[in-house]
Amino acid sequence: MAAVIVTAVLALLAGLAANRLLRPGLTDRDDAAGLEIRDLVEPLITLTVLLLAFVLVTASSSYGKAETAARGEARALDHLAETAAYAPADRRAALRTQAICYARAVRVQEWPAMSDGAGSPAPGVWSTGFRQSLHGLQDGPVFALLVAADNKRSEERDERLTQATASIPATIFWFLLATLAVTVVALGSCLPRRDNRGHLLAVAAITALLAAALCIIRDVDRPFGGIISVSATAMAEVERQTIRDYRAHSPAGELPCDAEGNRTGS
Repeated sequence: MAAVIVTAVLALLAGLAANRLLRPGLTDRDDAAGLEIRDLVEPLITLTVLLLAFVLVTASSSYGKAETAARGEARALDHLAETAAYAPADRRAALRTQAICYARAVRVQEWPAMSDGAGSPAPGVWSTGFRQSLHGLQDGPVFALLVAADNKRSEERDERLTQATASIPATIFWFLLATLAVTVVALGSCLPRRDNRGHLLAVAAITALLAAALCIIRDVDRPFGGIISVSATAMAEVERQTIRDYRAHSPAGELPCDAEGNRTGS
């Protein structure tokens, strides 16, 4: 970083020195033919647009990964709950109720926490329950399928939590904001003083587009907390289907958790 700063400063000083040394004999009219403000604004606008486009692609990639992980986790949980049908009756009921409670804990407690880039310990209670329910099934034909489904669920949850954190550092965001401000100020300085209504509208439109792009970047970079956020629809659907299957076989059974996924009873 120091090398970049030093090089930039030296290049600026060299350019200013060259301007003084190579242009000493120019008249005022000749000197006025040099670069105008609008000539300097064009590369600035190009730089701003390129930076916004690059960062937007990065943020969109993170959003896509978060959405894929959320759906993958729901599919893995659904597969685990369905595969539990081949386990012994007592383990079958335990695995299904744990899947229901896990889905509730993720949907109600962990999803809101991810808006701030954090997680929740509530789903971990039921993750431990999955492993405990698998003890003693090592010799059964369904054991490998259940373990694979649980491992897949765990991997997708880890990926989901990873993507919940901002992929764009705050320093880069504030740099983009500063670049946008400098660009807009430079555009405003190039406006003619009279008969400039069309110019004003154009600058206002450019400012709105650049600001909208930065707002979209900020929103998409928080895939679980912005306006354009990944919803827990897939997890809610798995919860609904698993409850239906559980009630079909155990209509009088009680779930070991409340509506928020917290353990109840002993």
